[in-house]
Amino acid sequence: MPQFTSPSRDELALLEPLERLGLADIVLVATAAQAEDAWNFLSGCSALGFDTESKPTFFRDQVSEGPHVVQLSTLERAWVFQLFDPRCREVVAALLEAGHITKVGFGLAGDHTQIRRTLGVEPRNVLDLNVVFRKRGYAKEIGVRGAVAVLFNRRFLKSKKATTSNWANRQLSESQLVYAANDAWAAMLTFNALGLPPG
Repeated sequence: MPQFTSPSRDELALLEPLERLGLADIVLVATAAQAEDAWNFLSGCSALGFDTESKPTFFRDQVSEGPHVVQLSTLERAWVFQLFDPRCREVVAALLEAGHITKVGFGLAGDHTQIRRTLGVEPRNVLDLNVVFRKRGYAKEIGVRGAVAVLFNRRFLKSKKATTSNWANRQLSESQLVYAANDAWAAMLTFNALGLPPG
């Protein structure tokens, strides 16, 4: 099998940015009523982009209390769940356990560990897209930036400030919502472009 390499940082910098989801296409789920609405739509999907965000840890051996946010996305819209409300946690847990929904994302091993500890469930039918690219000849983990560059010849924008922000805040900023939603959305976009069947 031929070996491929992910684009370098310099190569990525030359690409045009990928147009991302805006706030109009992002649904914040923070209450029981919002969780019900999200469940009614998302439980009927066959595949969803998936990612989580956690408050950063700042010293060695510090255990993260996350995830604080869980994102799920279709090709058109993303749902950003905060986990303070019990019904929000129940809906996220049920969606992650649902065997009929393929959850797709990048580098999900750490997410699984945190979800087991925080939500007490084992995510089912999860596809790590890094594994798909590895089977196709990419030696290292390609990640969302590399995948977007390879498939769309575009640069996926990720804010370093948002990455290390406090995801445990009850009031998420607009930049946090956009960052979180697009991580899950880009995974769904990649899954769709690869022509992978849900299942």
